[in-house]
Amino acid sequence: MLRLIKKLSRKKGLPPGTLVHVGEPKEQTVKIDLIEFDGETYKTSTITDSESLPVKSKSNKVRWLNIDGVHQTDIIKKIGKHYNIHSLVLEDIVNTGQRPKVDDYGDYLYIVMKMLYPDVQNNSIQSEQVSLIITDNTVISFQEQEGDVFDAIRTRLQEGLGKIRNRKADYLAYALMDAVVDNYFAILEAIGEDLESLEDEVLDDPVPQTLQKIHTLKTDLIYLRKSVWPLREVVSSLERRESPIITEPTQLYFRDVYDHTIQVMDALESSRDILSGMLDIYLSSTSNRMNEVMKVLTIIATIFIPLTFIAGIYGMNFQYMPELGWKWGYFGVLSIMVIVGILMLIFFRKKKWL
Repeated sequence: MLRLIKKLSRKKGLPPGTLVHVGEPKEQTVKIDLIEFDGETYKTSTITDSESLPVKSKSNKVRWLNIDGVHQTDIIKKIGKHYNIHSLVLEDIVNTGQRPKVDDYGDYLYIVMKMLYPDVQNNSIQSEQVSLIITDNTVISFQEQEGDVFDAIRTRLQEGLGKIRNRKADYLAYALMDAVVDNYFAILEAIGEDLESLEDEVLDDPVPQTLQKIHTLKTDLIYLRKSVWPLREVVSSLERRESPIITEPTQLYFRDVYDHTIQVMDALESSRDILSGMLDIYLSSTSNRMNEVMKVLTIIATIFIPLTFIAGIYGMNFQYMPELGWKWGYFGVLSIMVIVGILMLIFFRKKKWL
């Protein structure tokens, strides 16, 4: 969060609509892919420069223009100029710290959401901002880098599976959002597995590293909640929005996405409760372990108090102490110490302190 604020500070003093990339630095070249389809045809191509961008058309074909990379602001600016996208929208596209939202600009809708996927190698959650521009027959998607969760949609478009080839751009936008939300369940599944292993570790043998794992998992849940909670409002708004871009048949499908976001939120809250319980168990286990150690040390110290008292008396070596001249005095005192120690151990056992 602090790194994001530092990057945002670079925009200080600049006029609204100035394009400044805010996010992780990227070195890859911006990649632009175009998919055109209708009920009968399907065509895909790669656009190498902004001059080759397709112009607006009243054709029945639906276009999906996907841009991988928003770090080269000059290219984003050319795309925005070509499709007459507002400068404030372009500013939000290159600022990857946006909160999920939906804005209505009349002839197009602008949607921001977070695409999350588990990084198994680093045991973390990777985040990427996805921006959608939705018009009557075109969907423009902006991603931070190449690689996403839309491969299943590309397969359905190519093979003509389902209804997607016979629907308009709003249905394509629904399919993209649904893919992002469905992938949250994969995140939850990975978190659930971590919770199970962490629960066994907390109950069996909690160590200081366990607390670090709990903290890391809690951070992931908080970030996931920050991504899903506002997205629920976005989908709810699309479901009720009276916009000519979102047709009435597609609003029913957005209701299904809304139900999925509710399920994700419920699972998140359950995971947070389980994690809070684990933290309490860890603290209780640590406290109980410390109490056991302190109990043993206290018992040892208590046993040695009378023994130290006896040794202290006979360590004064006064001249007229009668036991000092006794032949068996040393062994007698040692015997008394042993008897006292044994009696105290028996007493502690009887009280069930041991």
